[in-house]
Amino acid sequence: MPPSRAWRDYPQRYRLEAARCKQCGKVFYPPRLVCDKCGVREFETFRLKTDGTLATYTIIRTPSQEFAGEAPFALGIVDIEDGVRLMAQIADVEFEELRVGMPVKLEFRRLYSEGSAGVIHYGHKAVPIRS
Repeated sequence: MPPSRAWRDYPQRYRLEAARCKQCGKVFYPPRLVCDKCGVREFETFRLKTDGTLATYTIIRTPSQEFAGEAPFALGIVDIEDGVRLMAQIADVEFEELRVGMPVKLEFRRLYSEGSAGVIHYGHKAVPIRS
């Protein structure tokens, strides 16, 4: 990922910052400039909750270059309590244990290293909430 794009993505990726429309309350992650529900351009920034449920998942066996050393791994769509749906790698669980509806929590973790300099990229992974 080019450095300029990475810097623009840091608030959303690192702090889970979303935008809530000041008029209708619709939540956007990543933030938008215009609300697609009411057309307003005024938003408040807030941090998403980290608890959610697994909506669906797949097992990646042939990943892109940056994740080649991680394969196979699970990738899922997570419904966050704030009403946002996002994609995240699923960690700390055996593939056989994965279930749609499984409660998960987003944790800040290392995602991958890039290039010969070994630039480390961080983000959130979904891990099961064990009761």
